[in-house]
Amino acid sequence: MLRTLTGAMVVMLCSAAAPAAANVETAIITKDQAALRAAPRASARQQAVLWQGEMVEVRGERMDYLQVYDYRRERGGFVHASLVRRVKLTAEEAPELLSIVRFLRDTPGAEALGIGFAVAYVQAAPAATLQGEAGTEILDALGGFADRLARRASSGSARSRAGETTLSAHLDVASRYGINFTSKERGGRMQICYDGDAFRRVLAQRSDPAQRARAALALTRYECIDPDLGPLQRSRLDEWRADVLDNVETSALPGYLRNRVLMRRASVWSSLAYQRARRGEAADEAATRALTALAGIDKSELTEEDQVAYNDAAMRVSASRWAAVPGPGGNKGKRAYIVTEPGQPGETCILLLDDRHDVTNPLVRRCTYGIVWASSATLNREGNALALAVQPMDAWREIWVFRKQAGGWTVRVLPPATTLPEIGYAEFAGWVPGGTQMLVAREARGDGKYQRNFEVMRLDTLAVARQASDPSVLGAFQRWQDPSWKEQTLSLR
Repeated sequence: MLRTLTGAMVVMLCSAAAPAAANVETAIITKDQAALRAAPRASARQQAVLWQGEMVEVRGERMDYLQVYDYRRERGGFVHASLVRRVKLTAEEAPELLSIVRFLRDTPGAEALGIGFAVAYVQAAPAATLQGEAGTEILDALGGFADRLARRASSGSARSRAGETTLSAHLDVASRYGINFTSKERGGRMQICYDGDAFRRVLAQRSDPAQRARAALALTRYECIDPDLGPLQRSRLDEWRADVLDNVETSALPGYLRNRVLMRRASVWSSLAYQRARRGEAADEAATRALTALAGIDKSELTEEDQVAYNDAAMRVSASRWAAVPGPGGNKGKRAYIVTEPGQPGETCILLLDDRHDVTNPLVRRCTYGIVWASSATLNREGNALALAVQPMDAWREIWVFRKQAGGWTVRVLPPATTLPEIGYAEFAGWVPGGTQMLVAREARGDGKYQRNFEVMRLDTLAVARQASDPSVLGAFQRWQDPSWKEQTLSLR
């Protein structure tokens, strides 16, 4: 009986190959919707539909048809010889099977077929071969096929009913070989993810830097994180993700792959900075490591498809970058300054004070479950407005604008964008003399849109007076941008 690659067999790739019956000939279906017929002719009744990557046992040959038996369906029949590739699961044929796997790695849409040939190679290759470089290579390929198939299933590219049927069949073929997928809802759509077993095996044994990089990137995808994880579980997961990425030797990687590892490192360490600050722990090291990873990216080696990931990494790092700036706010002793104190469990309360108003009688008291970056507080020259960075989520940072009016001080929140919170930041960039305007840089991705704007904003309504995608075309930015903002911001990258 034909064996398939189960999860246990993936685990055992480093120790032994499953023995294959030498007298059994196998055929791998190479075309989708191959008909299994009751007789060796096109007009015969169709008994089942076979899909690329499926294995059947060859039991005979009639004209231009093969007589086969499908153990999964427990049904025999005939399939046209042009729709299959006959293979013998012997050590002599293993190198040819490996060559086919290498070819299919670069063939989009052939993931299920690649998995089938990878399984055939595992069954054909000697145990000693699988313990060496070839075993690591086949694990790398197997993980790549599974991850690519999961991405294709989540991309929404199969818009027709026929496309959805094919994609579902390919996932089913992979699952029958012991490839496990998880599914979760994220942003109103279903996200399919490979569980990464083969990639974990790549990291656990001797592998080259490129193989380790591909495995680390597949295992640390943000889209595959369970959105229902609690804060403690998410923090532990991100610590593990950071460790996996830090164990990749980037100096030996080609430029584009090195950039991908650095972008992922930057994103993960920025999340850790937020999580550590949320627990009241020191977050400066994590934020510094995120900034260092982002700074190490060679923009000349960024591919077009990586530009989105680069912008997202920059926004994530920007959201937490204040964790790398030590010390409290620097406004104490001026006409207005802020201090923080604990509120309800998990809350931080912001108190706006001056020389005549202390913590028992603040000008304004406002509480939040976000992280208050007190070192970001800045007061304008007129003393009637103060800007403060507050981060409610690990990839979303807002500006809280305190403003003095006739009836006293008020506070308003300026988000990165008017979309649902996803990734983005809004940051103070400077005060315009006169006490009625301020400069703001905002960058966000949400609702499928990306935008980065530099804005001159009215303080009374937080309405945008002027904006541009390039700050050099705004005269106010040329004259009044804050020097420390220009030195530290990532919006000018």
